[in-house]
Amino acid sequence: MNKLLSILLVAALSATVASADAKAGQKAYLKTLKAKFNMNGTKFAAEHTVAEWEELFANDGAGFIKEYSERFPSAATILSNPSMKSQLQDVGDFAKEYGSDSGNVPSCG
Repeated sequence: MNKLLSILLVAALSATVASADAKAGQKAYLKTLKAKFNMNGTKFAAEHTVAEWEELFANDGAGFIKEYSERFPSAATILSNPSMKSQLQDVGDFAKEYGSDSGNVPSCG
């Protein structure tokens, strides 16, 4: 019984650590992408609905990387950098949390 409980606890903690985070995404956006996109976090998140953001960030953010690399060529190198992969998951959570139809407004105006 203790072994099963330990396995479940480890699995739960691993899932928590591995999941993306809207707050971390907000910080990543402000630190890394805000200057490249020339818009604050509020305007960025409101560019798409929650469903649109979900679609853009599917497949490791392939749609997001494509769209925003085309719109902002100076950001293409950053967006396609493998080290941005985990940050993009967080940025995706931030965008979905504050999408135009979410009813939420970020505090990073």
